[in-house]
Amino acid sequence: MKTTGRYLPTPTLSLVLLVVWLLMVRSIAPGQVLLGLVLAIGIPLLTRRFWEPLPQVKHPLKLAWFVLVVLYDIVKANIHVSLLILLPRREPHPGFVEYPLEVKDRLTVTLLANTITMTPGTVSTNIRLDGSSLLIHVLDLDDEQALIREIRDRYERPLKEIFEC
Repeated sequence: MKTTGRYLPTPTLSLVLLVVWLLMVRSIAPGQVLLGLVLAIGIPLLTRRFWEPLPQVKHPLKLAWFVLVVLYDIVKANIHVSLLILLPRREPHPGFVEYPLEVKDRLTVTLLANTITMTPGTVSTNIRLDGSSLLIHVLDLDDEQALIREIRDRYERPLKEIFEC
């Protein structure tokens, strides 16, 4: 098992690279499959020293629940933004919010920032160099403190439990 990790450090990445290669060339000719295998094995081997250590998921069920919550929030936010644009009952109140971070791990902060950005109506725009806060642009900001509480409860704390605790 140890030798597999040495020659194939990320089997899933290798499989994805092979499939993407075959889809790009739109061929399963033996030469293309061979070239795809060389790329799928060679790229991870040549780049592995640049990788951060892979995160350990402490609670896989919480991760599954988190993904469902984020998907629900994306659908809900899409509807909200669509209604805001299509049925303008009032002018939106855009604004910036400086969100104080509780999480410190770089991966967790990155996942939080990406989760916020994936939700329509919000975009994370900057992470302070010291990692203390995240600057978020909001399309329709009613209550800054309510938004901070919602992000902390729905996204940051679950991510902290999944990856840091």
